[in-house]
Amino acid sequence: MKKFMDENFLLDNETAIKLYHDFAKEMPIIDYHCHLNPKEIAENKRYRNITEIWLGGDHYKWKAMRSNGIDEKYITGDAADKDKFLKWAETVPYTIGNPLYHWTHLELQRYFGIDTLLSPESAEGIWEKCNELLEKEEFTARELIKRSNVKVICTTDDPIDTLEYHKEVAEDHTFDVKVLPTLRPDKVINIEKEGFTAWIKKLGEVVGRDIQAMDALLDALKERVQYFDSLGCKVSDHALDPIVFEKGDKEEINNIFVKALNGETLTESDIRKYKTYVLLFLGREYAKLGWAMQIHIGTIRNVNSRMMRMLGPDTGFDTIGDYVFAEALAKFLDALDTTNELPKTILYCLNPRDNEVLATMIGSFQGGGIPGKIQFGSGWWFNDQKDGMIRQMIALSNVGLLSRFVGMLTDSRSFLSYARHEYFRRILCNLLGKWVENGEAPKDMDLLGKIVKDICFYNANRYFGFHV
Repeated sequence: MKKFMDENFLLDNETAIKLYHDFAKEMPIIDYHCHLNPKEIAENKRYRNITEIWLGGDHYKWKAMRSNGIDEKYITGDAADKDKFLKWAETVPYTIGNPLYHWTHLELQRYFGIDTLLSPESAEGIWEKCNELLEKEEFTARELIKRSNVKVICTTDDPIDTLEYHKEVAEDHTFDVKVLPTLRPDKVINIEKEGFTAWIKKLGEVVGRDIQAMDALLDALKERVQYFDSLGCKVSDHALDPIVFEKGDKEEINNIFVKALNGETLTESDIRKYKTYVLLFLGREYAKLGWAMQIHIGTIRNVNSRMMRMLGPDTGFDTIGDYVFAEALAKFLDALDTTNELPKTILYCLNPRDNEVLATMIGSFQGGGIPGKIQFGSGWWFNDQKDGMIRQMIALSNVGLLSRFVGMLTDSRSFLSYARHEYFRRILCNLLGKWVENGEAPKDMDLLGKIVKDICFYNANRYFGFHV
């Protein structure tokens, strides 16, 4: 029997062990999609205790605690930080089988040197040791990033953001990690959502002119895209739930936009036409600048309306959707490709039943001399666990090129989540090692080692043009 989470954790054969320890383990990290707060990086934040850095904003843990019957006051409520931590410690033993069990103990091991399993019995000692360490210099936001061997971080930012903290970090030459913005224009896409007109007004204030027509909106968006680009942005991100496609002419789209500004009711066709028009415009702008466009598909957000009213969004009440989207996605990509304006694109699906849809879709739009121009993104959100990662990589390798995959991202709000890259790398090496041991791949360690290093770091570095 193997020891729990030893140095060969998740590595089931000799080839996997060699691939991980000799090729994957020491590779730097490019975190090309996350939700870290750039303000905390700019200010090199110190954390008051383990609860703040570990439980704050982590809806993975919140969902588990709710499933374990923990009262909401210990999750998002006003309970003392220590009490919240103790309730998490109470929950951890029940998370066996959930990736949270592995992530929890990886983070305790890698950052705090704690091998003890977290439980109600060990909680007090772990609380004290973690908090004692958090007072040290190597546990500030920047030091945690450097200790994790991170070279690039791409945050997620609204088009109207000032990006002032990105500027601060870029101007500080004592910190050599690139912290770059990512354009997330969901609020301008979702014309049907509450708050759309208020957001358009804020956009007008940012660019210094009223926006009362589509031409003005597109000019403002182009200006913001160029501003983000000036600060090193290389990627956009879109949450499309689901993706739609319906063309309309410029005059028709302008009329729809004006209707929305006036508070008039929009038809479903109006909404589809507007979204299609704006997405195509943005896609062309990304292509001009050499950006990559990320498209996340398949979430039903805030399904619990009572908790949404109580806590707001991003608190753990989202679920996998069962949308039908393949035809609309194909038409969208084709509309950009037809005029040779399709940017580098990464497609993510939340429903694993759609893995093969995206894995085959990307093969129809490759080209332009860019290896892996269209990517099937890593197992995302509910799928960034062992089974989900394996299923994503097998689907990609079955009909595409796993060797051109740009690899893992954290998609996290926590500075301790870089342990998830280790988790992914072990799973990747074990998958390749299994193929070797089964005689399905040659035991060419130079070839396999290069593939591992590329997926861990080099593919993303080349693909996004980070030059680190």
